[in-house]
Amino acid sequence: MHGLTRRIAVGAAVTMVVSGMSVLAAPVASAEPCGGLGGPGSSILGNFFGSSGSSGGGGSNPRGTQQPLAPIRSANTQSVGWVTGPVSANNTYDRFGISGTDLGISWDNGAGQTLMAFGDSFGNCSVSGQQWRNNLLLRSDDSNLADGITIPDAVPGNTSSGSVVTSDAPRYSRQIVPSLGLPEVEATTIPTAAIAIDGVQYLNYMSVQSWGAPGRWVTNFSAIAVSRDNGQTWATDPLTIRVNKGVTIPGVAQVNEANGRFQMNAYAKGRDGFLYQFGTPNGRFGAAFVARVKPADILDLTKYEYATGDPAAPWSTKVEDSKKVVQEPVSELSVAWNDYLQKYVMLYGDETQGSIVARTAVNPEGPWSGPTTLLGRGETVGGIYAPYIHPKSSGSDLYFTASRWSDYNVMLLKTNLDALKG
Repeated sequence: MHGLTRRIAVGAAVTMVVSGMSVLAAPVASAEPCGGLGGPGSSILGNFFGSSGSSGGGGSNPRGTQQPLAPIRSANTQSVGWVTGPVSANNTYDRFGISGTDLGISWDNGAGQTLMAFGDSFGNCSVSGQQWRNNLLLRSDDSNLADGITIPDAVPGNTSSGSVVTSDAPRYSRQIVPSLGLPEVEATTIPTAAIAIDGVQYLNYMSVQSWGAPGRWVTNFSAIAVSRDNGQTWATDPLTIRVNKGVTIPGVAQVNEANGRFQMNAYAKGRDGFLYQFGTPNGRFGAAFVARVKPADILDLTKYEYATGDPAAPWSTKVEDSKKVVQEPVSELSVAWNDYLQKYVMLYGDETQGSIVARTAVNPEGPWSGPTTLLGRGETVGGIYAPYIHPKSSGSDLYFTASRWSDYNVMLLKTNLDALKG
């Protein structure tokens, strides 16, 4: 089948599987990044993330409780400063209606500008619902990261300004990818990776069905949303949906039990002309897998090839043939080629050790080096997670964003790559 006929048939199959999903009886409570004792559903602090993203507000400091960032230092890594939050240099509360957010996945838009995608975000902490949005986008033209990331003002209708806003709320960043916001159905939609190809933006996100114990959650699927106006508007391509329901429909690439290995993702442009997609299962305790595809075919799951670990046949068109390239636990990873090391660098969180680690490899499929700790448990006080490599990193300094639960905001850090040599 091709064209519209194939799209309708595949869409019907995907809809059938997703609508027929089993509902898991995970507890539902509330996240309180505005200053409560809990945290979002994946938080190491122990609460679950409810459908409203809030305990109701009222009486809280509208700006939240973020504090100035005390220096974070390890043997090879140090903090640069907050990127988001009321006390950040960007003052995202007054300028974008953001008191708390996480992730900050950054990528070059193909024209030298950096786009950053964020997860569940909050605004005025004193109102009901705390102005929760499932996801947001910020833009930056800053190429000097030594003093932090500067985000320009948002301008309604301006597709290169600091964020996506409307004329009726010019200081309030709009959500970019919709979500049903229904407990045990679709609680939220969270970006996990993004890349630009020929001036078009591609955002890989996960549809979260429900939150479970700390570091664990259930996804409905992962999918790719596409923007042709520099992140101003997005539309999900249904042919990119990877259903995560333990079901396989022969001949339908979107519905395969092994698609559970690619629910959270990272993109890296290969030096061989391929685009590499690194995947992990939902949650923070899975292994990492890798696929490759020609950039022009990013939206066609039938064109992906998967690393098998077999020297005689290293790539397969069958997702079920994919084998681990990094052993678990791998959470919220990012990967990029690094000119200084002449290797690929992978950053991720190790949930069992409470650390941020790095690995290197000559080829995306590995073998990958052993882990080097960038921030150990002692340096990640407050729960630092989700290290995403910044595309403007150069020389011996690798800059990356990371989030901290206790402040529920995003910071910029840098690490000395000499620690990864050898």
